[in-house]
Amino acid sequence: MQYGPAVRRRKLGAELRALRARAGLKSGEAARLVGWHQSKVSRIETGRSGVKPTDVELLLDAYDVRDAELRELLVMLAGSDDNGRHHWWHAYRGLLPSTYSDFISLESQASVMRTLENSVVPGLLQTPEYAREVTLAAVDGAPDDKVDALVEVRLARQDVLRSNPPLRLSAVLDEAALRRTVGGPGVMARQLEHLREAAQLPHVRIQVLPFEVGAHVGVTGPFVIFSFPSTSDLDVVVLDHLTSSLYLERKEDLQAYSEAFDSLQVHALSPEETLDFIAGVAHGA
Repeated sequence: MQYGPAVRRRKLGAELRALRARAGLKSGEAARLVGWHQSKVSRIETGRSGVKPTDVELLLDAYDVRDAELRELLVMLAGSDDNGRHHWWHAYRGLLPSTYSDFISLESQASVMRTLENSVVPGLLQTPEYAREVTLAAVDGAPDDKVDALVEVRLARQDVLRSNPPLRLSAVLDEAALRRTVGGPGVMARQLEHLREAAQLPHVRIQVLPFEVGAHVGVTGPFVIFSFPSTSDLDVVVLDHLTSSLYLERKEDLQAYSEAFDSLQVHALSPEETLDFIAGVAHGA
């Protein structure tokens, strides 16, 4: 059974603990209701132990949680869908670093994603050609079959924008991400046109930070904020590094990055201005 990354275990445990408290139950009382030892409830609530989706459902029944959306989310955070099937990215388990699998898992379960990119177009908005060039640069010297598989993964991730309901994506892009020639003029022309098309989707908001803004709060590096339906307690910030990813889940960190993203949106071009700006870049303006 896949239990997911430590950050999800901790967040799932914290949410289950809050629901138990809301139900007016002590951990020992909850354990008796589901036929477990108290230590199992404690391990789940502290994130020290993984939990099966069926066990999550038992606890939610014991706590009289009837919110269907919240139940579905918490069951998914346990690492498997309602039928116990592994998610699509498990087929690439031997290829993907655990941090990348964790990121995809969060991305697939989130309802909102806010992202700042300083150098490249976000993966969810990349064309196949652009994705291949970025992948080649990231895994320099990798065999063709590995590159092919990694590109497949990147494109498969984009299904979250076509799901029902779709992921709501807000992206702030530094102008450098549009000016950097990835794969040659032809690849960039098609990528910029794809950005303009994506920006017109009702659930996608793209804004550009032009060079004239100067220094801004995002110069320290890109970041992603994932938000989940029904509860903000599961939100998480992800910072990518060359060999690993850092997950920030403290309320202070979430507030700081949320405020930073709000500031970036204020200083960036509006979505309508962004469409014109991207068109100008595409035509060499």
